[in-house]
Amino acid sequence: MLHPALSRHIDACNNITLPAGRTAFLLGQDHVGWIDPEILPALLRFPQIRPEPGRITLTEPAALPGIAETLAREGFYLFRDEAFDVRADVDQPSLATIDRGALPSFGVTAVGVHLNGLVRKADGLHLWVARRAANKPLDPGKLDHLAAGGVAAGMGALETLVKEAGEEAAIPPDLAGRAELKARLHYTMLREEGLRRDTLFCYDLELPEDFTPVAVDGEVESFELWPIKRVRDCVAETDDFKFNVNLVLVDLFARLGMAS
Repeated sequence: MLHPALSRHIDACNNITLPAGRTAFLLGQDHVGWIDPEILPALLRFPQIRPEPGRITLTEPAALPGIAETLAREGFYLFRDEAFDVRADVDQPSLATIDRGALPSFGVTAVGVHLNGLVRKADGLHLWVARRAANKPLDPGKLDHLAAGGVAAGMGALETLVKEAGEEAAIPPDLAGRAELKARLHYTMLREEGLRRDTLFCYDLELPEDFTPVAVDGEVESFELWPIKRVRDCVAETDDFKFNVNLVLVDLFARLGMAS
């Protein structure tokens, strides 16, 4: 059983029960999201949108990127210029794409990857901890994983992990490719930016003691190698880690027998 100091992070990341005033969003026959009531009137003016009681249907899925970009130009959310796949389920084929900035307003599930960078030393297991750059739009300055990121349209989870590991921490592709998928976590959370329905692919990668990550692309400011107990204490006693990083770390602690 999880210790309450750890399970609180799971509760925090599942702080909403849908529909919660939102409207079901369908692509054809497939339910893919939940529409924020703030954008609903604007959506209804598009001819490809068919309203029905309790739901709206986009009859032409190929029109979704253009509709989402139009609403961004109208100020409903920030356009990120990053296309994400839209699926009825993460294991199903992509039905359309949508800009990353529109995901919370449309309530579409996003897929991300997180990497536990582990080092086994004589005095026990350690974890590489990153500090997010102060200029990040979301959670600036928070503690983070060695590498993490969203899975862009057309890409797979491991492919994304190898890419992010190289860009964020200078981990060579042959080394990053050894990462092992350990868990898939899902949460539904209402945040300042809107509804987050995220599925996280969680990987472990054991790194040699002589490897030191380098902050390459400015996503993070620095890296530190922490004993795993220090990580556990930080997650239990503070909110210093980025909100969803806590979920992945709690899963790691559970697998290591450190979660009770």
